Amino acid sequence: MSAAQLQSPREPEGERAGGEMTLMEHLMELRRRVTWVAVSVILGMSIFFVPPIGFRVIELLLEPARRSVPDFRPQYIEPLENIVVYFRVALLGGISVAMPMILIQVLGFVTPALTSREKKWIFPIVIGATLSFAAGLAFAFFFVLPFTLDFLLTFGESFAEADWRIGNYIDFVTRMLLVLGLVFQTPLLVMGLAKFRVVTARQLLKWWRFAIVGAFIIAAVVTPTIDPVTQSMVGGPIIILYFLGIGLAWLVRRD
Repeated sequence: MSAAQLQSPREPEGERAGGEMTLMEHLMELRRRVTWVAVSVILGMSIFFVPPIGFRVIELLLEPARRSVPDFRPQYIEPLENIVVYFRVALLGGISVAMPMILIQVLGFVTPALTSREKKWIFPIVIGATLSFAAGLAFAFFFVLPFTLDFLLTFGESFAEADWRIGNYIDFVTRMLLVLGLVFQTPLLVMGLAKFRVVTARQLLKWWRFAIVGAFIIAAVVTPTIDPVTQSMVGGPIIILYFLGIGLAWLVRRD
């Protein structure tokens, strides 16, 4: 999207940050912002590569399962499985630490031409979305994961004992945390995109049917169980947050 397309008819040309960009300039801009994201994630991961921190985080991620099975201790059956698990946990930690920089780069790329007034919205949106990401992690860790893991670990325990691989367990847990963390920042990101004229509340409201279907598709992907209760615990918040985003979009841009 070019700067001219984003420009308001009532705003003079000189108030915009830049003019038309060629395809090559867009690609160069994308490469620059992806580089910043990659560097910030790698720096965040380096924190969790420190063994005491990384091992402590893995133990923390085992807690939701141990609420149902106190002696829960997954196994590994491949030579590099523990190393892959360690790397996956570090990646989740790196993304979490780098989330403010990721949001800045995403907003900077999709809104290349802003007035000075609009630029003031970027940092409040980034701060709010980062806090929302943390809230999503907390919701997944304290509510969704304990309920889901309790069902998975206790179903059929009368004829079989749960003996999970550490790789499968961590893959499920980190995926659930990351998805819900991203979902919880949807309202503020939608508000930001509406403020910068990328979307409107009216457009989002027209897409409500697709949003509901998409919410339960996401829930079906991230939750391995087929029971409607567990999937509703994931799909329900997605739908609520989508409509909350529509409300925020209407508040900042009533057209």
